[in-house]
Amino acid sequence: MCTLEKRGSLFVLTLTSETDEQHRLNPTLLSSLLAALSQVRSQATAGSALVTAAQGKFFCNGFDFRSAQAAGDQPGARLRLRRMSDSLRPVLAALLSLPVSTVAAVSGHAAAAGAVLALAHDYVVMRADRGVLYMPEVDLGITLPDYFAAVSRAKIAAARDVLLGGKKVRAKEAVEMGIVHSAHDSAEGAVEAAMRLGEELARREWVGDAYAEIRKSLYPEVCGAWV
Repeated sequence: MCTLEKRGSLFVLTLTSETDEQHRLNPTLLSSLLAALSQVRSQATAGSALVTAAQGKFFCNGFDFRSAQAAGDQPGARLRLRRMSDSLRPVLAALLSLPVSTVAAVSGHAAAAGAVLALAHDYVVMRADRGVLYMPEVDLGITLPDYFAAVSRAKIAAARDVLLGGKKVRAKEAVEMGIVHSAHDSAEGAVEAAMRLGEELARREWVGDAYAEIRKSLYPEVCGAWV
């Protein structure tokens, strides 16, 4: 699940779970994320920003393969995974069309779909002492959804190394590669930095609809992948 709260100018979206500290994306969490983003969109003003964070040691460890495998056979598992992938599309589309600046506070591992979720934000700040951005599909021998590749190409200059090399990118290297805005010594430091950045962006009071359209114009391939 996730929670959404308003703290001054910021909407703070937090991935929470009492049963899965890795915040793996399943139908329940995906539905909760989409509802939260719809709420942000409806309540946003020119002085708003969104910060997305997560409780615990993980930001998000991708799709919930356990939930998929509970189908009992391979065709059923593949169908469940496809449905999760189809459900993540509108979540990312909602993020890219929000009329506010968005910041992801990556306080632990962000892998596969979880990395894509983080990268769909305007800015990423990351914990330096643990956690990686990791696209493991090449190591697992599975293909990428088209929109995973589109987001990766748009946000990662060295996409070949990350996607075809299965490179695990730590925070300081991610800053050097231009993937991450800043790296911090702890989870708390990353979240605090994300909040400061969100507040700084909110103070600009940009026109939300114009901001969203400019963002979408920067990533036409990504937006085309939602169709």
